[in-house]
Amino acid sequence: MQLDLWTSAFCAPCAAARRVTGEAAALVPGLRVTERDVATHPDTAEDLGIRSTPTIIVRRDDGAEVFRSPGVPSRDQLLVAVAKAL
Repeated sequence: MQLDLWTSAFCAPCAAARRVTGEAAALVPGLRVTERDVATHPDTAEDLGIRSTPTIIVRRDDGAEVFRSPGVPSRDQLLVAVAKAL
C-alpha cells in the first residue's frame, strides 16, 4: 500500500504530518511513504485535487484511494486508514 504526503516548503503542520506518517511506516510493514512538494509537482497536485498542505492520501496496491486527510490526522486515525487499504 502507498501513502502520499503532499507538503509545501513553509508549511508548519507538515512537520507534524511527517512525524505521524513516519510512525505509521515504522508500525506497518510494507507501507510505502512518498513525500511530494506541491511546488515541485504542481500538475499532479492539481490533478489529485490537493488544495492544502499537508494532505495525506492512502491507496491500496491497486491504486484505489481509501483515505484522504487535508491536515494532520492522529496516528490512530492514520493506522485505521492504512488497515482499510490492506
